[in-house]
Formats: sequence, C-alpha cells, structure tokens
Amino acid sequence: MTRIVVPVRYPLTEHSRRTLEEAISVAEERDAALTVFHVNLYHKGRTVSRSELKRAVEQSFGHLPNTRYVVREGFLVEETILEEVAAEHADVVVIGHKQAGRWRRMLRKLTSDPDVESFLREKLEAEVITVGR
Repeated sequence: MTRIVVPVRYPLTEHSRRTLEEAISVAEERDAALTVFHVNLYHKGRTVSRSELKRAVEQSFGHLPNTRYVVREGFLVEETILEEVAAEHADVVVIGHKQAGRWRRMLRKLTSDPDVESFLREKLEAEVITVGR
C-alpha cells in the first residue's frame, strides 16, 4: 500500500490545513495510507500529544480512515521529518512551500544541490508534493 507522510504544525495553522487537505486528497486518489506527523521541538518546551494532534485534525476534517498520527521529539524539524519519512518507507511526502524553503536551506549546507525533490527521491525514493500558498 502507498504510504503518504504529511508534516504539520500544531496548533494547525491555515497553511498546515491547506497542506493536510492536499495530502488527504492525494491519499484518497491513490487509496493510500496517511501519516499525519508533528515534531515537538526540544528547545520550544511545548509538547503535543498524539491524541491532541488527532483531535485537532479530526475537528477540521472529520474522521480520516487509514490514518496514523505520529508525534516525535527533535531538535531540527527537517531532520526529524526525513527520519520519519525513512522509517515509514513513505512513497509520498506532502509539504508546504515554507517547509520546502527550509529544506532547501538545510540542503545547501549539506550539498551543492538544494533541490529537495531530487534529494528525497535519491535518498528516500519518495515523491514530494509541495503545496503552494
């Protein structure tokens, strides 16, 4: 089964809702399993539980069949997302344009090619869908 990972902020921002809406649409089109993912940053001090994340998503979108809710701790959002994408063996990652920009900056530090989509395809074999403004 196809696995889609969508990282979101909590509480859900309007941008996160748009990104999530696109991920839900792609999951329905592809009859895929969806993982809604949030990173609790160590240095921010605010932690969100899996049940809080699920409740917030379901308040906005209703019950989503074949959906997992995952919350992980991390120092860097982008690195933690990459780890989750690899752990899930995700086929598709749906990210917002702001997240894509952050990944580009991170990749510039690691490599001369800041193309997020190519990097993920090469390293994780995942398709990347970027949701615009």
